[in-house]
Amino acid sequence: MSTEGGTKKISTPLSDEVIKGLSAGDRVLITGVVYTARDAAHKRMFEILERGEDMPFDFFGQIVYYAGPSPARPGAAIGSIGPTTSGRMDAYSPALIKIGLKAMIGKGLRNEDVKRAIVSHCGVYMAAIGGAGALISRSVKRARVIAFPELGAEAIRMLDVEDFPAIVAIDSSGRDIYDMAGTD
Repeated sequence: MSTEGGTKKISTPLSDEVIKGLSAGDRVLITGVVYTARDAAHKRMFEILERGEDMPFDFFGQIVYYAGPSPARPGAAIGSIGPTTSGRMDAYSPALIKIGLKAMIGKGLRNEDVKRAIVSHCGVYMAAIGGAGALISRSVKRARVIAFPELGAEAIRMLDVEDFPAIVAIDSSGRDIYDMAGTD
């Protein structure tokens, strides 16, 4: 991890050391692989996990971005790719964190079960700026569907990103920027 102009630059896969170096409110730029998955994909992954089958990718040290991109314009890697509301994945997230998922990116609050899983398994939750999907798409250098293509925009995609912008919303100690808002 390096710091440039007050922003922390991190690369995937994430280690516990990197995650422990992040604090709620930190601005980060992510380079490496980030996976997309929304509601329908999370439900399917949870069912696969319950059946004891192989997951579509190895979660260890990885980041899942709660997004369903729009189609790419000619010459672009991906279309607009703004975050979706994270709370819709709360029922599934603790199980995925337990098997190695280190970070999630979305928007909005997370429930107490997700917060406990983040603290117990040294994870982090980051927020992306809603309404900035076109800007965020500039960070995506390559995108490919790796699971559930029949889900269309909700298929799981593997993104190669460079300087993907996010803000640490819940750090590995459980500090939550949503709880801190309005406090000194």
